[in-house]
Amino acid sequence: MLARRSVLFALAAMPVAAHATAVLAVDALPDARFVGFCQTVNDFEIASGRLALAKSTNENIRGYATRMVAEHNEAAQFLVKARSEAGVSYAPDPSNPPNTVAVLQRLNSLTGPEFDTAYANAQLAIQTQAHDQYGAYSQNGDNGALRRYAQRMVPKSTEYLEYARRIAGGR
Repeated sequence: MLARRSVLFALAAMPVAAHATAVLAVDALPDARFVGFCQTVNDFEIASGRLALAKSTNENIRGYATRMVAEHNEAAQFLVKARSEAGVSYAPDPSNPPNTVAVLQRLNSLTGPEFDTAYANAQLAIQTQAHDQYGAYSQNGDNGALRRYAQRMVPKSTEYLEYARRIAGGR
């Protein structure tokens, strides 16, 4: 589990080309951990997006951040409904990636092009993980309400991942 804990941080620090070869098989998380994962992703996207809007002057980064803040606020509302319908508690798992606290701390310490690069790489890492987990849960998740949430997020996640690839490689 220790290796999985630092995947996001490690990916955020990797050169963009290395992301193309980083492929991990993903199993669907148990229900409560899936909810915790999704909430962590939503919280990270909102917090990191707000940082990007405050720190970046790059139009692509700012456009992506604006979209992430708005759409993950909406996703968080749908997650609350799905969690309630499913009767599942929020159960963050500190041993489960993404390790967003360390990434947010790192982003907060950076400025200018260094911030933009780290933000783009962090987005690529978290969107890859989110896309994989939404896909796994949408196919193999145990809870119908949460599976529907994952199925709703898969096409959005595909878009977010493509956009993250563009901002990570398009500067």
